[in-house]
Amino acid sequence: MSCIKRRLSAIAQKSVKDKFAAHFDKTRRVDNMQSIPTFESVIPGGAERMKRKEPHTLILNLGLYCNQTCTHCHVESSPERTETMTRENVDRVLDLLSRTPSIKTLDITGGAPELQPQFRYLVTEARKLGLNLNDRCNLTCLTEPGQEDLAEFLAENKFRIIASLPCYSKKNVNQQRGSGVFGRSITGLEMLNERGYGKPDTGLLLELVYNPNGAFLAPAAEDLEPVYRKELMEHFGIVFTSLHSMNNMPVKRFADYLERRGELQKYMELLVNNFNDNFVDDLMCLDSVNIGWDGNIYDCDFNQQMDLYAGGTVLGTIWNQDSLIIPQDKKVVLGKHCFGCTAGKGSK
Repeated sequence: MSCIKRRLSAIAQKSVKDKFAAHFDKTRRVDNMQSIPTFESVIPGGAERMKRKEPHTLILNLGLYCNQTCTHCHVESSPERTETMTRENVDRVLDLLSRTPSIKTLDITGGAPELQPQFRYLVTEARKLGLNLNDRCNLTCLTEPGQEDLAEFLAENKFRIIASLPCYSKKNVNQQRGSGVFGRSITGLEMLNERGYGKPDTGLLLELVYNPNGAFLAPAAEDLEPVYRKELMEHFGIVFTSLHSMNNMPVKRFADYLERRGELQKYMELLVNNFNDNFVDDLMCLDSVNIGWDGNIYDCDFNQQMDLYAGGTVLGTIWNQDSLIIPQDKKVVLGKHCFGCTAGKGSK
């Protein structure tokens, strides 16, 4: 009987390993595309050019729960995700921030970071450290039950809000982000405007983010911003500070979307063929640090989703670091998805 049990246990373990391997291969499908060149082979100067700088920003993924399920989400957030950072990990991050004086900005993301259990505690403690605060906001979180005071909380803590609004068109936004999202996003923007966000002389920055709803590159932000301003003012009386224009990253849910449509190869070729060397020296992986909800450390949010750990090893966690300075000998981990940050005129 014990022999049978051992055999069944071995079979079960193999099944788990096979499932993990299948998930890993799916996550890394872009890097496994043999017809696409490596990122380092295209950069003038190669991988040696990717020199770490002293970090000025910590990008912290507080958890994967989100009240939306967007087709382009590289994090695969949704209302079904339960992963979230513990209070213990939050305290450890705050301790490391206090030991890394070069980091002046805490950039909080998710999921919907505002809906994570530790969000307000983190903000209160981070303010004591004198940090600038960025909130990666999906706007609809402001209209969630129990969040009636969220807009006021963000204003009181002087957050710089970086809000996703992938288009000024109701049809395009709902198609990409879900039915009813556009209307709720407009309501969220109105709530922020009422608190002074986006208005001159208030110091409350409201920056919108455009990203395509298909397999094409984002246009230059300076070309698109006047159209956003005109449409949002004429139809809703909404003002904002500036617009960012971002390419969709061929990672997780958007990669799945492209794969189902038979467009992944074409999209990767588009990114490679439109490589723009002007972006390389300003990539966020060079002067920021990224921490996942589980405490693992990465070079950027996209590497986090690709299971590519800073320095190339899972040993880089918040529990074996004395600060958030990653040693120079731990090279930036590159992948073919990096072309998404350096293609065309978007992603800035």
